[in-house]
Amino acid sequence: MAACAATEEPVRLSELLESGWRLLEEVESGAEPSSGAPAVQRKVQRGVALLERAACAVAELQLFSRNEELEEIASADLKFMLVPALLAALILKQVNPDKRLEHVERARACFMNFLQICKDYGIGQFELPREPSSREESESAGSSWDAAPASDQATLIAMASNRQAKIERYKQKKEVENQLASLKTFIDRGQAEEEQIREFYLLQIKKWISTGLEEIESIDQEVAILSRRDALKKGSATRPPGRCRPPLKPFILTRDAAQAKVFGAGYPSLATMTVDDWYEQHRKQGALPDQGIPQAASGTEERQKEEEGTKEEEEEEDEAVWKAREWDEWKDLHPRGYGNRKNMG
Repeated sequence: MAACAATEEPVRLSELLESGWRLLEEVESGAEPSSGAPAVQRKVQRGVALLERAACAVAELQLFSRNEELEEIASADLKFMLVPALLAALILKQVNPDKRLEHVERARACFMNFLQICKDYGIGQFELPREPSSREESESAGSSWDAAPASDQATLIAMASNRQAKIERYKQKKEVENQLASLKTFIDRGQAEEEQIREFYLLQIKKWISTGLEEIESIDQEVAILSRRDALKKGSATRPPGRCRPPLKPFILTRDAAQAKVFGAGYPSLATMTVDDWYEQHRKQGALPDQGIPQAASGTEERQKEEEGTKEEEEEEDEAVWKAREWDEWKDLHPRGYGNRKNMG
């Protein structure tokens, strides 16, 4: 966060909050995506700057303390609890791929600051997200649902509980939004009483509690992805380059040395090579088709040849037996001398 300037007056602090909040609503309600329009990004940067100043002022004025109760806070000061949540939402809308990890981690810290204040004052019923002790732990937490075995009963119970909590948060958020819509009319017209103003900002705080919990869960998953991406980039940068095979020079392939001399005399600028020389050169470089074939594959080919040879021998034996049987049958039907009529009287 930027360094804080001199402490702002409460009126000025209210203007900072309202201006930053209005810019956030304009960015979220705009038709253009925040990543595609420079004008939108300028609004984002302006809103971040305003809310950073507001956060510094809130910290210097010490508007909130763990030693006081919610009833002790003035209704006009309740809205300043929203400063870190609104700031986190705008930080997430910044577009800079090189600083994305820095932005999401900073937004998470702002959301956690907001949730801690709400927890201290007992606003809403929720559990604070666990703070990862290291980036590696955050990465493993982001992928814990995929890595956990389906047979683990505790994991299944945790997943069901997490899903139910999301459903409950969604229902509460929709109910809060409906209540806010009915109160916003009185707030905008300036006709709201103090109790309505207090209820309006308490509802806004509850709404942003649900938003903060959802955003932190998404941030943890994104941090895991960004961390793995950075690790892959570092690994590819330190990986040694693969060994390249030296290119072969062009040559004329001949059948023997005598033919090589003949072609060499006609083409002195082009090398000549016999078949034996070509084979020896490629064998040394490991570029022959039969080189690099696993022994298992060679053994398979030998077994196939043996099986084919055995099959051929069996077929030859069957054919010999068949011919012998035919000869025996023919001799049984044709006695000795059958067809010999030369010695007949």
